[in-house]
Amino acid sequence: MTIILLLAGLGLIVLGADWLVDGASAIARKAGVSEFVIGLTIVGFGTSCPELVVSLTGAIQGNADISIGNVIGSNIFNALFILGITAVILPVSMTDENRKRDIPVTLAVSVILVLSGMSKTLLGIGATDALTRVEGIGFLILFAAYLYFCFKFDSKDQTDMPEQKQMKLPMAIFAVTAGLVGLIFGGDLFVDSATELARRLGVSDKFIAITILAGGTSFPELATCIVAAARHKDQLALGNILGSNVFNILLILGCSSVITPLSFGGMSLVDAGILIVSCLLLLLWAYSGSKCRIDRWEGALMLLVFAAYYCYLFEKP
Repeated sequence: MTIILLLAGLGLIVLGADWLVDGASAIARKAGVSEFVIGLTIVGFGTSCPELVVSLTGAIQGNADISIGNVIGSNIFNALFILGITAVILPVSMTDENRKRDIPVTLAVSVILVLSGMSKTLLGIGATDALTRVEGIGFLILFAAYLYFCFKFDSKDQTDMPEQKQMKLPMAIFAVTAGLVGLIFGGDLFVDSATELARRLGVSDKFIAITILAGGTSFPELATCIVAAARHKDQLALGNILGSNVFNILLILGCSSVITPLSFGGMSLVDAGILIVSCLLLLLWAYSGSKCRIDRWEGALMLLVFAAYYCYLFEKP
């Protein structure tokens, strides 16, 4: 029965991703907003809903390892595995805004998270390694400011949006809504089933959060990016990943740490280091060569880094 629920959840995720990409692209055309910003906001928010539910539940239950491990694991999964797979399918192009604003912001937010959460270990500040309520409020303020500037300075460049049959606005809104519902419920089914299987293996909460839960809650991003890449909408895919990662840290951990301070005691320097490395690789690809894109070989290298990290986790669960 658990396997059946696992497959049912995966089916809802794939179907929801298909509707979400169609509806979000149509809204971008109607509103005159670039696909990247649509991916950054509507799609990024929607595909991060499973992480939001899992992390908030962990915070309410007082399980910081679940809240933090889910976000850090999801961001690593997003940047290394999902963008790696996407780039192997279709090289992911980057705009000047991606290079000069979005990727550096994602890196900066990740560094702020690590320095805030592991301040005692890294900086010798504070009594314990934890994300406090004050820092959580600061994260929420930063998230609101980031969204404001993304919309304010959106280039509205739609040259990457090929002509196709136009979806009417009511239908586009319905497609986005139905897609989000499918992604959320599919993600919930998948995570519950995967977690049940992991529990039977007797592994730790941190291990479950940073692998099973992180991978499961990132399946909406994976499905959305693969569909977007197959339809040559690489900006939607990139916006989805960067938007989800910023959303995960600033909004999800911001809300979770406001509910209760989150201890980073279960996180290692290796986990934090891989999170930073995943962002540095994106920055490196953005400024390497003259094509300003993530090529297939670069995507393959990201997958190798991800595989090495997961091998480390399975060696030390």
